[in-house]
Amino acid sequence: MRILTRYVLREFVIPLFYCLAGFVSIYVLFDLFGSFSRIVESDLSFGEIALYFCGYFAPYFHYIVPAALLLATLYTMWTFCRHSEIVAMRASGVSFLAIVKPLLAVSVVMAAGVTYVNEVFVPEKAQWAAQLRNNRFDNEAQERADNIVLRNAVACRTWNVGTMADTDGERLRNVRITTDRPNGGARLMNVTAARADWLDGEWWLTDAKVQHYDALGQEIATQTPELDALALRCFPELTEHPGDFLMQNRPWKFNSVRDRFRYIESHPDLTAEARRDYLYDTWAQIMAPVACIIITLFAIPAGIASGRQSVFKGILGALGMYFSFYGFTIALMVAAKSGWLPPIPAAVLPAVVFLILGTRLFFKQR
Repeated sequence: MRILTRYVLREFVIPLFYCLAGFVSIYVLFDLFGSFSRIVESDLSFGEIALYFCGYFAPYFHYIVPAALLLATLYTMWTFCRHSEIVAMRASGVSFLAIVKPLLAVSVVMAAGVTYVNEVFVPEKAQWAAQLRNNRFDNEAQERADNIVLRNAVACRTWNVGTMADTDGERLRNVRITTDRPNGGARLMNVTAARADWLDGEWWLTDAKVQHYDALGQEIATQTPELDALALRCFPELTEHPGDFLMQNRPWKFNSVRDRFRYIESHPDLTAEARRDYLYDTWAQIMAPVACIIITLFAIPAGIASGRQSVFKGILGALGMYFSFYGFTIALMVAAKSGWLPPIPAAVLPAVVFLILGTRLFFKQR
């Protein structure tokens, strides 16, 4: 069985690699038409150029992988049927599930890869690549995050940051933190500091000056003068994370699911329209990797049909399912963002419907 698994895996991974390489090459060529001269004139190393293309391509990765899986699955199953290999395998007592198990396993691995790219690589590198392109590939002129304003409506707290001194949001300079009383009350506390550093999960402020206010907004004397006089002081009551500051200057589409949920929870004052959009986008990103498994499920029977009955029938059936899935997804996206459907069911429903349909077609083929 291991020999058969390795054989099926090899026959599937090779066309999958070619499909992925082809899609990436097409993207790189189109991008080079507009930026080749600037890249050549820049002082970027080969590694930085490769990282730029990876970062600029990463937001579209979850669209490319399902398409590559579709074509590779169709070709693999068509080849097996054309040479009667599936008949020989079944005649030897090998179950259909054992034959296609490597294809399903690869689709799960690719779904995990899409999740990693969306949650880790895109937030870190996609914005860097976009800024590099906007700066005409001048790596020294990368935009620095200055004059950041972060509002935490839950804690009634506002941060005004002069400069972010690193790319992780853990080193802030010229910081002013204003805390108000709940329900639109007067100011409670004001803190200014030369720097704020994120250390061991807490904010440490250097040369912090703390001002306290009464219920009428009048400044009062502090009850902890020794603590307020410290040159370096920890503020455990500050619940904001470095990622919250990064989100202020990062396009919404580059954020991870965790950052998106945190933003929605810390902004209860969002408009109904903005909340719908953000919720749909967040749940759509959660469901994006599932497309790898769904498309592989209905590409397997379509590939068998192309080998046994008609090539065009199998290919047209697979393409029909593929475009139906994404067409249905777009239709529900429009309905959700227009307020006709709740955002979470609209994001989840296409995956559920086509997962059931793909599973039914798969087991029917068995």
